[in-house]
Amino acid sequence: MYAVVKTGGKQYRVSGGQKVKVEQLVAEVGSEVVLDQVLAVGEGAEVTLGKPLVAGASVKAKVVAHGRGDKVHIFKMRRRKHYRKQQGHRQNYTELEILGINA
Repeated sequence: MYAVVKTGGKQYRVSGGQKVKVEQLVAEVGSEVVLDQVLAVGEGAEVTLGKPLVAGASVKAKVVAHGRGDKVHIFKMRRRKHYRKQQGHRQNYTELEILGINA
């Protein structure tokens, strides 16, 4: 069984036992969170789509860790204008372990 959930402005396809890195959530390590914005639920060839959300569906997950992603380098330059700008960014994330899907 799998589900498509929306969190942090992004959509993730998750299934039981899977670990997924999502945008940072305000939760303690070891605590359980419930993702209630479920867009679709499927099992085999059978798929239930929401309009826009599946009624009564939720995904239970456990917070495994918080961290920061790899650095993304930003480099801007205008040729012949003596303009160069370097910047870096590391996005915060929360790693979740999917415990179960309630359809």
